Amino acid sequence: MAADRPESPRPGRSSLGVALGILTAGVGGLFLAAAAVAGATAGVVPPARRPVHAAIRRYASALVRYERRRLARFHDAELSSGAAGGRKEVGYLAVRLLPGALGLLAYGLLAVGVVLASIVLLATLRGDLGVADALVQVVVGAALFLVNVQAVASVGALDVRLARRLLGPSRRELLEDRVRELVVSRAGVIAAVDAERQRIERDLHDGLQQRLVALGMLLGRARRSRDAARTAALLAQAHSDVQQAVVELREVAWRVYPSALDDADLGQALELVAQRSDVPVRIRCDLPARPARQVETVLYFVACEALTNAAKHAAATLITVEIGAGEGAVRMAVRDDGVGGADPAGRGLSGLARRVGALDGRLCVDSPAGGPTTVSVELPCG
Repeated sequence: MAADRPESPRPGRSSLGVALGILTAGVGGLFLAAAAVAGATAGVVPPARRPVHAAIRRYASALVRYERRRLARFHDAELSSGAAGGRKEVGYLAVRLLPGALGLLAYGLLAVGVVLASIVLLATLRGDLGVADALVQVVVGAALFLVNVQAVASVGALDVRLARRLLGPSRRELLEDRVRELVVSRAGVIAAVDAERQRIERDLHDGLQQRLVALGMLLGRARRSRDAARTAALLAQAHSDVQQAVVELREVAWRVYPSALDDADLGQALELVAQRSDVPVRIRCDLPARPARQVETVLYFVACEALTNAAKHAAATLITVEIGAGEGAVRMAVRDDGVGGADPAGRGLSGLARRVGALDGRLCVDSPAGGPTTVSVELPCG
């Protein structure tokens, strides 16, 4: 399913990350000093300007790559890859001196606290400090220790925030990425709609139209028949074919527009679909409130397609549909115990993925050979 939120880093690991950040800030400070001297020298010697600037950008990029790895390893901060140029990276290394200095101050105070705690402990053991005074010192020391731990955590948070601010994509880059996503999703929606229209046309031509042609021929034979018993049999068969044609027409109409959602919620609409399935279906819909209509419609189509695929191709004996909500999203998982091997790039599933992507959602298909198959969807509630 959709990716969960990253877990908060463990305090010990975050503290180690801050300690390493002190060292890397020192290295960065030395690099900035050397870069300043090299830049000033290159200003005096014009032929050396280009290679010096190239070397500065190269080493700055190497240091920033290490900072990215440090933040990801110790602070669980996966930074999006914005177009950080050489000047931007050098600026980040300069700003990084602040959390490096604050981290050094926090660990320096911690070292002083350890020394004072040792002095108090030795004085207590020698009897120079009374029990009451020792307890007071312990309480004060514990309070200062907690403040120091919080300071280290705050330095780590500041480090991550600065990196995301200075190394991440700018607002303009985010808007450009969003425009590209919208262009791609719009093209995907158009392709999905065209594919759905072609599918409906095939269903009408290969199914309903052929059945109606056969029905017309059957009624023609009934009209020409001179045998009353044969005429009654033909009319009975024609009546059965008409009922089947109505069922097929209803199936096609539901693919065009899920009218069941007009009078029922998603769970009730899928219950109606489950009643027509040849494979037993269990549905659990736990939504505190009805999502937006377009979200319900997409989930309905995904569930119907997954149920159809499981019944036709997976040789499944049981299908489960679970729908829930949380963290501003609606999630649905359709699982079957069939043979697996579903192709996410197939026409049906790829069309559903485009339809889901148009609403900023994600569709994942997990279908190893031998099964089981799970089709997972996550969509924003709005």
